Amino acid sequence: MASFKSLSTAASSLRSRLSPSLRTRGGGGGGPSRWATAGHEDQPKGFAFSRPPPPIGESRKWEDWELPCYITSFLTVVMLGVGLSAKPDLTIETWAHQKALERLELESAQPAESD
Repeated sequence: MASFKSLSTAASSLRSRLSPSLRTRGGGGGGPSRWATAGHEDQPKGFAFSRPPPPIGESRKWEDWELPCYITSFLTVVMLGVGLSAKPDLTIETWAHQKALERLELESAQPAESD
């Protein structure tokens, strides 16, 4: 059985040979990451899309695209709601149930034959 010291030495030498070839997350930590830099502003402005809010008592003016977008979204939801609630039931269970009812009707409609 190998001693713990020899296993530790073998593992560290293997790790030192493989670590340069392994791709590590974040670029290996060699220098600053281009995705995690501090940014170019000292402090964030705190406004959504860098637009300041309108003065108190004044409402925000709508952009040209907003009204058609809201109308289209509302109509899409209504059409999907009506269309999906009115779709026919085409499951195999419903089909089998209807066929079973038809078969029962045929059996009850035939006169009972006695021996």
